[in-house]
Amino acid sequence: MARIVLLRHAHSVANEKNLLAGRTAGIALSKTGKAQAEDLIARLGATNFDEVAISPLQRCRETIDPWLAAGGVKSPVVVDDSVSEVDYGNWSGKTLSSLRRKSQWKVVQDFPSQMIFPEGESLLEMQGRALSGFYRLNAVKGKGPRLLVSHGDVIKAIVASALGMHLDEFQRIIIDPASVSIIEYSSVRPRVLLVNDTRAVITDLLQAPKRSKNLLGGGSGK
Repeated sequence: MARIVLLRHAHSVANEKNLLAGRTAGIALSKTGKAQAEDLIARLGATNFDEVAISPLQRCRETIDPWLAAGGVKSPVVVDDSVSEVDYGNWSGKTLSSLRRKSQWKVVQDFPSQMIFPEGESLLEMQGRALSGFYRLNAVKGKGPRLLVSHGDVIKAIVASALGMHLDEFQRIIIDPASVSIIEYSSVRPRVLLVNDTRAVITDLLQAPKRSKNLLGGGSGK
């Protein structure tokens, strides 16, 4: 029964300018994001992850680098293309205010499973590859937690699947910069333990006892 920590990259210069960054090269962390990345040193603490899987994009690496550089933890790091940002095609680099005027904006918000970004990928394709990366990470040998550093829509798609939600409902989920979500995955079903937390010390949460595979009522909290 593995626990997988999903970490969204910290606040970026694209977030600062209200741009849809997509896979645009050179998107670094903002001043706010750099502070959030430094905070992760304490939030992630001395957790030894069986693997750290990172999106290949710069803002994800800059998010986790301070924690990796702090030392004391020897978690293997894997750059995983399957958890990269959505390929938003020719929407990438555009302001969100300009994109809201497009007729397809309503499709993204209300029926995302039907959205194919011009010259890019569909959100269904994104969810499929994101889940393949999630399942690969779940299958990594070891009994410890795993860490996945990725992007808002990617993490929303994974959390939606874990909750048994159709992709058309994934806009109900909020994933803020530098937020942590935790999914406990067993052979029976995934269980969502935490969503969109920006303050908790993760080491404390990961030390909580594993849950019984079978629950009735709310469970005992043990």
